Amino acid sequence: MKRDWHAEEFGVLVTLGESTTAGGWSSSRERCWASRLAALISDVQSRPVRLVNSGIGANVISTRSPCYPHSGKPAATERLQKHVLNHQPDLLVISYGLNDARGGTPLELFQAEMTRVITTVRKTIQPLIVLPSPYYMTDFGAGGQPWTKANLEIFHRYGRGIAEVARKQDCLFVDLLAASGH
Repeated sequence: MKRDWHAEEFGVLVTLGESTTAGGWSSSRERCWASRLAALISDVQSRPVRLVNSGIGANVISTRSPCYPHSGKPAATERLQKHVLNHQPDLLVISYGLNDARGGTPLELFQAEMTRVITTVRKTIQPLIVLPSPYYMTDFGAGGQPWTKANLEIFHRYGRGIAEVARKQDCLFVDLLAASGH
């Protein structure tokens, strides 16, 4: 059923995620998907949306993720207050799955932790939440051990798992694998 997910113009967009969110692999931070999305939203509103890009390379969803000790970074579950809630976004994109899949996080654990992130956010604020699937990649050995536990089929399973969380938590889902032909 089609509906208007957010009737007002967006004031603050927070993107919470991994290196692809931070701008890894982009030729400049302004060309990463988060900056491009903010520019597209600003183009169709009467005022620009303020972007807070909270992407961190090698990031994972939770301290319970097997690769958390190797990430060297605070997990999404640890940084919600500082990197999301303090900014009071009305649009939140939570982009996880790539590193968790590559690091061997069981899908059920990933889904439970993603649900925990969403419910924690919604206890304080009510942004429109968008959950993209992992994007298509070919070099599953990038980053070396222990980030080599995924393949394209696992990414598809993660995509279906994220879609399930989005459906159950009333979030928008973006299937990046389908958009890229995979």
